[in-house]
Amino acid sequence: MGPLDIRRVMAALPHRYPLLLVDRVESLDPDTGIVAIKAVTMNEQFFQGHFPGRPIMPGVLIVEALAQAAGVLAVESLGLAGSGKLVYFMAIEGAKFRQPVEPGVLLRLEVEFVQKRSSVCKFAGRALVDGKLAAEANFTAMIADAPAD
Repeated sequence: MGPLDIRRVMAALPHRYPLLLVDRVESLDPDTGIVAIKAVTMNEQFFQGHFPGRPIMPGVLIVEALAQAAGVLAVESLGLAGSGKLVYFMAIEGAKFRQPVEPGVLLRLEVEFVQKRSSVCKFAGRALVDGKLAAEANFTAMIADAPAD
């Protein structure tokens, strides 16, 4: 599947500013994985306090960006767009942070299926800056109905 713009990303995810951390999808193979991009800019709210004088993207938000890319992958590959189903984070394992992510970069999010089922999927994710590994993690997500209002 070719690139997906922000409108298609927003159709797949419930997240919105300031917590939408996927700007576009460069490629998506429903059977194997996704490559998505987060443009990291100085305008991000978290840079005001993390850290003044040395802005660095928090590691938890890098992992969240990977999880959101996985959410797009799951929704698109399982045909869940418009179904009202949500992808919920269940577990994070082996998260490692290799280099800081600073404003002005494109964070490349590469996520692959490790296990794909209709209700629970496992993923392996890598975040890269200029081809260099910035962070990696394995995580599990559950596909379920959205909570009732």
